[in-house]
Amino acid sequence: MTEHKSNLTGPNVVGPNLIWYENLKRGDVALVGGKNSSLGEMTQALGAKGIRIPPGFATSSGAYREYLEANGFNGMIREKMGNLAAGRETLHKVGASIREAVAGGKWPEKIEADIRAAYRELGKRTGKAEPSVAVRSSATAEDLPDASFAGQQESYLNIVGEAALLEACRRCYASLFTDRAITYRALKGFDSEKVALSIGVQLMVRSDTGGSGVMFSIDTESGFDQVVLITAAWGLGENVVQGAVDPDEFQVYKPFLDRPGVTPIVAKSLGAKDIKMVYASGAAGPTRNVPTSKAERGMFVLSDPEIIELARYARTIEDHYGMPMDMEWARDGDTKTIYIVQARPETVMARVDVHALKSYRIIEAGPKLIEGLSVGEAVAAGEVCLLDSARDIDKFVDGAILVTSTTDPDWVPIMKKASAIITDHGGRTSHAAIVSRELGLPAIVGTGNATHVLHDHQEVTVSCAGGDHGVVYQGIAKFAVDEVRFDTIPATKTKIMLNLANPAAAARWWRLPVDGVGLARMEFVINNGVRVHPLALTRYAELKDDTVKAEIDRRTKGYARREDYFIEMLAMGLSRIAATWYPKPVIVRMSDFKTNEYAELLGGRQFEPKEENPMIGWRGASRYYSDGYKDGFALECRAIRRLREEMGFDNVIVMIPFCRSPEEADRVLAVMAENGLRRGDKGLQVYVMCEIPSNVILAEAFAERFDGFSIGSNDLTQLTLGVDRDSGTLAGLFQERDPAVIWMIETVIARAHAAGAKVGLCGQAPSNDPDFARLLVKAGIDSISVTPDAFLAVKKIVAAVEIE
Repeated sequence: MTEHKSNLTGPNVVGPNLIWYENLKRGDVALVGGKNSSLGEMTQALGAKGIRIPPGFATSSGAYREYLEANGFNGMIREKMGNLAAGRETLHKVGASIREAVAGGKWPEKIEADIRAAYRELGKRTGKAEPSVAVRSSATAEDLPDASFAGQQESYLNIVGEAALLEACRRCYASLFTDRAITYRALKGFDSEKVALSIGVQLMVRSDTGGSGVMFSIDTESGFDQVVLITAAWGLGENVVQGAVDPDEFQVYKPFLDRPGVTPIVAKSLGAKDIKMVYASGAAGPTRNVPTSKAERGMFVLSDPEIIELARYARTIEDHYGMPMDMEWARDGDTKTIYIVQARPETVMARVDVHALKSYRIIEAGPKLIEGLSVGEAVAAGEVCLLDSARDIDKFVDGAILVTSTTDPDWVPIMKKASAIITDHGGRTSHAAIVSRELGLPAIVGTGNATHVLHDHQEVTVSCAGGDHGVVYQGIAKFAVDEVRFDTIPATKTKIMLNLANPAAAARWWRLPVDGVGLARMEFVINNGVRVHPLALTRYAELKDDTVKAEIDRRTKGYARREDYFIEMLAMGLSRIAATWYPKPVIVRMSDFKTNEYAELLGGRQFEPKEENPMIGWRGASRYYSDGYKDGFALECRAIRRLREEMGFDNVIVMIPFCRSPEEADRVLAVMAENGLRRGDKGLQVYVMCEIPSNVILAEAFAERFDGFSIGSNDLTQLTLGVDRDSGTLAGLFQERDPAVIWMIETVIARAHAAGAKVGLCGQAPSNDPDFARLLVKAGIDSISVTPDAFLAVKKIVAAVEIE
C-alpha cells in the first residue's frame, strides 16, 4: 500500500487508509484524487477566510488498491480490459462484469474498521449518532487541466448508518468501471490500471430544504475572467449538475465585489426549476425528485446578498488556486448557511488560444425552429439524431446532431461522436454544457421542446454565434468563420471602438484590444430584454387590453413596482457591455426607436401615434421632454443612474440621438437633470449624435451643451441627400461618400475640435467599407466605432493611414 507519511500523522488521522480533510492539501492528488485533495486544501487554507466546507474524511488510493488485491480483482480487470481493447468483448459487457465483481467484494478487515471508526467520529464531531453523509468518488487522475472527469464516477447522497456507508463505498469503487468512465479514460489517454479511486465521506448539507448549484469564476462561454457565473435550483445539487432542471442563472462583476455601496450583479435569469431532489425514506431510496411549488418556480433561489456572498467565495477560491475554478455549492435550508462542497480547476478555457479569436457568422438561414441557452460560439449543420436513452448508442450516426431531453455521464460515448448537441433541459453548468465545451462542440441546452419539435434525419443548423441564446434553424445554413490573430493588430492613435447591441454577445469580444464602445444601442436591450413599453408600466391603469395587462403582471411579478422591472432589466442588460471593457468608455445611446417600433413593444400600440414617415418623425430627443413620453424617458434615466451609481459602471457616457436644435438640447438636459443625470455631476459626460445637418451648421452651439459628437453616417447621409435610407428604389443614390456628406463630416470635425469637443463616428460606413476610414482619419476624427467583425480590417487601414 502507498505510504504518505506527511499526511498520516496527527490526532485526526484514523490510519493509512483514511485521512480527515483538514490533514489534506492540494498536492495530495495521488493519495486521494483531485476532488478530495481540493476539499482538504480549502478546509486547511480557506476556512479562516470564510469559506465553509462540510466536515469529512477521504479514503486513500492505497485502500482502493488493497481492496482490489484482497479480492483478487486485478487479474480479472486486466483480462477484461484486454478483451475490450482487442474487440473480443463489448464495452457494455466488460463494464457490467467488472462492476458486478467490484461491488460484491469483501472489505479487508482493517479498512472496514477504519471506515466505521471514522464515521462514528464524524457523528461525535457533528453531534449526530448516525449522520447523513454524501459519499463521493474522487479519481486520482481527475480534474487535471485538460480533463474534468465531470461526473464520470458515482456519488451517493443521504447515506445513513455504517452498513449503508460501506455499501455506498463499494459502489463508488465499482463506478470507476461504468461504460462512460471507461470511454472517457480512453478518450483522454488514461490507463485504467494507473487510475485509482478515493472516496470522500462528507456531512450532508440540508440543501434538500434549501438550494444548491454550480458556479464558475469565469464566463464559461467567452472565458471573460472578470465575472462569476452562478446557477441555482431548489433541493440537492445533482439535478443542476446532471442538467435535469433549468436553473436560475446569475453573473457578478468581480472587480466591484469590495466597492462600498455597489451591487455588481450584472445578470439575473429566472429558471423553470420544475423539480427538486429531496431526501427520501424507506423503499424510495435515499433521494427522490418531487415537483416544485408554483411559488418556488416563480422566485429566485438566491437573494442578492447570497449571490454576492457566493461570488466572493468564488473569487477567494480562484485567488488561492491561482486559476479559474469550477465549484459546487449548497445552502442549508435550516441554518441558511452556504457551503462549498466541491472545487476543481476549470478545464475548457484553460486550453483556449488566447492569441486568436474565431468568429462565426450566419449569412443565410432557414426559418427559426427553437431557441435555448448557447454553449460555445460555433455553428454546426447536419442531420438530427433523436435519442431517448443512452442505451441507444448503436442507433447514433457519427457526426449527427444529438437531440435528447437531458444528458448524464452515460451519454459521453455518444456525445463524443456528435457534431452538435441539443437538449430540452439544463443550464449553462449542466452536464451537457460542461462536456460539450470540453469536446469543443456547439450545444443548445434548455430549449424546453427540442424533442417535440425536431425529428430524426431532419436537416438543421445549430448556431451559437449570437451570444447567450442559441438558435436552431431549419435546413443547412450558409455561414462564415473568421479568425482574428491578436498579434497582428497594430496600434493606432485614432481610437477604434465597437458598435454593440446585444449584451449577451459582448463578452465574446473581450480580448479584442478595443478602446471602448462607441455605440451601445439601448433600444436593443429594451426590445429583447425588457420587451414592455415603458408607458405600459408607468400608465398601467390606463391599459385597455386585459391580455396585455396579464402578460405585464407575469413579467413584473416579484417587483415592488412595475417600473422597477424596466429599470433593473435595462440596467443589467447594459451593465454586461459596460463591464466587459471597464474602465474604458462605453457610450450608451438613449432609446432611438421610431414610433412604429415602439408600438411593437408589449402595450405599445395604445401609446404610439401612427406616422406617415416615422424615420423623420417623433423620435430621439423630441420624445424625451414631451408629455407623451416624458415618464418613459424618466425610467431610462433611472436605469442609467442605477448603472453608473448603484452598480458602479461610471465609465458609461450618455448619448442623445436625433437632437434637432440647441433649444431642444436644453430641454432634454433639463429633464435628465430632473431625473438625477446632470451633466458633469459624478463625472457624467453627455454626447450628441451628429446625424442632422443642423448639428453641423450649429456645431459650436451644440458643443457648448455636449461633451462630444458621434456622427451617425446613415441618418446624416439620408438627411443631407434627401434619400430615404430604407428605400430600395433610391438605394443607388444613398452614397455616404457623396461630396456633400463628406463636407458635412469634415466640417463638424473641424468646428467641434475648435470648440473643444471630441468627435467620433458610429455609423455603418466604416464597417461596410473599411476604406471609408481613410477619409475619417485624414479629417482628424478622434474615434471610429465599428462592428466587431470589421474591427481588424479598419484597425489596419487606420494604422496605415496614420503612417502615411
